Amino acid sequence: MPCRSAGHQVSCLVKGSPCPGPAARTCAPCSPSPSPSASSAPPRYPPPRYPPARCPPARQTPPGPRAAKSLTCRGAGVDPAARVRHRAEILVHAPLRTVWKLQTDVERWPSWQAPVTTAERLDHGPLRRGSAFRWTTPVPPNPTPATRLDITSTVEQLRYRSCIRWTGPATGEGLHIDGVHVWNFTEVPGGVRVSTEETHTGPQVDADVPTATAILRQGLEAWLSDLKTTAEARTPHRPN
Repeated sequence: MPCRSAGHQVSCLVKGSPCPGPAARTCAPCSPSPSPSASSAPPRYPPPRYPPARCPPARQTPPGPRAAKSLTCRGAGVDPAARVRHRAEILVHAPLRTVWKLQTDVERWPSWQAPVTTAERLDHGPLRRGSAFRWTTPVPPNPTPATRLDITSTVEQLRYRSCIRWTGPATGEGLHIDGVHVWNFTEVPGGVRVSTEETHTGPQVDADVPTATAILRQGLEAWLSDLKTTAEARTPHRPN
C-alpha cells in the first residue's frame, strides 16, 4: 500500500506498522514527498508592484513685497545705477495750486526751508524745462571736510502741477555729488500726495553708501515736512 502524504506530513502509519484496511499488510517504507524547494527551483513570483514614490511638493516661498517702481516725470526717472537713493512721500492737506506754487517758487525756498540758505534763479519766468537755479545747503557731519553744498540744478522735465525732474552737481570741500531728483504731485481725497525720489553718485558717497543714504533721507524727509507745514498753514479751509 503506497504511503500518502498531505503536504509534508505523512498520512500512513509509522514505518513497519500495519496499514488500516480489510487485509492487514505492512506499509512500504514511507518517504515524505520531496519538498518543492528541494526538487525544483522556487516558483517565480512577479515582482511586487509598489506605488510610485511621491516626493513632497517643493516648499514655496511666498514672494516678498515688490519694490515700488521709481518715480518718473515724462518718462524719465532717477539714476538706475546709483547706490545712494531714497524715496519718500507725504500727504499735504492743501490745494494742489498752493503746493505747486511753494515748490516752484525757488527763490523763496529759504523763507520756509531752514536747510536752504540761499536760492537764485538763473533764468526768469515760470519754472519750466531748461530752467536753472543755484542754491546752497548745509551738509551734516560726514567723512569729508565739507560743511556746505553748492548746488546747480537744471530742470530736465516738467509737467504743470504734476511732476518735476531736475539734475545737477553739488560740490563741497572734498565732496562732489551728481544728483537726480524727481517730484510727483497727485491730487487725492483730502489734499495732495507729494512723492519724491533722489539718487546720488560720486566717489565720496559711493565710498560710504550707508552714511550718504542716511544724509539723503534726512534731507528729503525734512523738505517734505517743511512743505506740508507751510502749505497747510496757508490753507485756512483745508480741502475735504
